[in-house]
Amino acid sequence: MKSILDGFKEFVLRGSVIDLAVGVVIGGAFSKIVTSLVDNFMSPLIATVFGEPDFSQALILTINGAQFKFGAILTDIISFLAIAAALYFCIVLPLNKVHEMRKSGQIEEPDAPAEDVLLLQEIRDLLKAQRTN
Repeated sequence: MKSILDGFKEFVLRGSVIDLAVGVVIGGAFSKIVTSLVDNFMSPLIATVFGEPDFSQALILTINGAQFKFGAILTDIISFLAIAAALYFCIVLPLNKVHEMRKSGQIEEPDAPAEDVLLLQEIRDLLKAQRTN
């Protein structure tokens, strides 16, 4: 039983799990921004063009009491494309531009970590290597 708990402890304290947890938390927080952008900008923009902010109640086909809500599917597709566009234009495109500018020398690369940070990273890596052996 102790070896199972030790294995679990090693798994949880591994850097990739912690990085993943941080990514999930940041993603959750960022999703609020994207949702707000879609709800407060994209949906009203769609409403100005088509008269309604979504099509969920507009395109419904009823056969023998079963409802096929094609409008809801169309709304979800439009929402997905709006979210993808927001991510691309607000995150991916600017980061790619910064990367290109660094590559061409227009922007300097960030400074290398300080000597003490490098030493601490080396110690961390050696400790990890000892634990796995």
